[in-house]
Order: sequence, then structure tokens, then C-alpha cells
Amino acid sequence: MSYRMQRRVDDEFDRVVSRTEAALSEEGFGVLSDIDVRAAFEEKLGLEGYPRYRILGACNPALAREGLDAEPDLGALLPCNVVVREEAAGDVVVSAVDPGAMLSVVENAALDPIAEDVDARFRRVLDAVADGE
Repeated sequence: MSYRMQRRVDDEFDRVVSRTEAALSEEGFGVLSDIDVRAAFEEKLGLEGYPRYRILGACNPALAREGLDAEPDLGALLPCNVVVREEAAGDVVVSAVDPGAMLSVVENAALDPIAEDVDARFRRVLDAVADGE
């Protein structure tokens, strides 16, 4: 089982980040955190030239509440991460955590419908970003 789903996107990196945030919003997710890995590596490690890499911490409050009500320690796995990264050749890849794989470690059947819902939403997000919507 893969831990993520992903799409290659033919567009400029910053535009892909913006489109990803917009597509997440359309599916009811807010971005609670935005980690610029390249900037962190430059600042903390003095490493320059690392490919652009952003980790968007996405959260759908209604689904998060449902999950936390069913499994109070679920917060250890939240928010759900969506990554926009640049490959060496300049290609841009958008990846999202596979919620079924992530929640399978919890072994709580009450989370299965939530995982299926998040899975469907993330697939629509990735499709929208890849299709240029």
C-alpha cells in the first residue's frame, strides 16, 4: 500500500502552490501550516539550491472533529499533509497523504468512512490541480 497519491503538473511552481491551496479550499480544507522546506534548509543548514518544496498542512474542521470524536489521539496524525515539490528537471509534483494508509495504523473502524471521504476529496484536489482548474 502506498502512503501517498500524486500528480505531475505542467505549470510554474508558485502557480501550482496557489492552485493547490484553491483546490483544497474548494473541498473544505484550510491550510493550517505552510512549511517552506527549501527556505528552512537555507536558513538552518546553509544549504542553497535545494529544489522548491512546500508542505501544506491541510485540515477540514468538520472531518477533523469527527475523527477526534472517534479517536481522541488522532491529532498525532493531523493535519493531513499535501506536498508541492520541484524535481531537478523543473517538473512540479503534488502529493497528498493517502488517508486510508495513514489511518490504518489506528485500527478503528469508525475512521474508515472519514478516510474514504478525505481520499475522495484529495483525489479531486489533485485532479483539479493537474487539470489546471
